[in-house]
Amino acid sequence: MSDHREVSVILVYHSGYGHTEAIAKSVAKGVADVEGVSIELIKADDENKDWDKLAAADAIIFGSPTYMGSVSAQFKGFMDESSKVWFAHGWKGKVAAGFTVSASQSGDKLNSLIQMSVFAAQHGMIWIPTGMMPGNNTSEASQEDLNRIGSYLGMMAQANADQGADVAPPATDHRTAVHFGAHVAQSAKRWVAGA
Repeated sequence: MSDHREVSVILVYHSGYGHTEAIAKSVAKGVADVEGVSIELIKADDENKDWDKLAAADAIIFGSPTYMGSVSAQFKGFMDESSKVWFAHGWKGKVAAGFTVSASQSGDKLNSLIQMSVFAAQHGMIWIPTGMMPGNNTSEASQEDLNRIGSYLGMMAQANADQGADVAPPATDHRTAVHFGAHVAQSAKRWVAGA
């Protein structure tokens, strides 16, 4: 493997009301802030999505809203569509990570992240957690802390159901998303360098 080659990250996501897309853009900003790493966003429900780009990526970040305690039907459709890739071990050894958004603080978001991590494991991928300590969990902490929802497995954001994506999720979740994206990018760089 040549030294100093650019590491490729694809972020594949579904967004029903714009909130998950807003967080996806913040995750992508964090990835792009890491030198030597490129990022491209692909919509999970795009019928013309480029599977070749996913095949060529060093890392894939998954993003979905949590609906009814699960990833969205559109994102699950993408997961199911990947069965031919799975059969050929096409993503084996790639770095993977995930994030999700719901209206409630919990919203059973952990189940969506578990779905994504199991999906990544089925593909033989290397799962990257948030790498962050939980915020907002002491008397001196606040909603402004990074990782205010306190997730380890993947990044969680919360968006009030009666607010648009221009104001929800709040700025602290966007800061957390940027931090998360950078962590995934740095992890991917280390993984590729060791290949």
